[in-house]
Amino acid sequence: MFEIKDLLGRFSKLLETGEGSKKLVQDTVKEVTNISIETKDIKIKNGTIFLNIKPLYKNEIFLKKGQIFSKLNNLLGKKSPKDFR
Repeated sequence: MFEIKDLLGRFSKLLETGEGSKKLVQDTVKEVTNISIETKDIKIKNGTIFLNIKPLYKNEIFLKKGQIFSKLNNLLGKKSPKDFR
């Protein structure tokens, strides 16, 4: 029988690799701005989110940057990214 700590350990490892964080960023941006971004277009490095998308979409995301980071901070806590580029 699995223990909960084993299952949570698996999710923790997923978040550490960045794929889980990319998915959370993707879902949060979709929820706040209604803009869909592919996870391949998101890169997270040193607490900064780099987006490889059209400038039109990037501007909309920057306008709602505060709401996005507020939700990410609630979801990720200390490991939450702090800036967009």
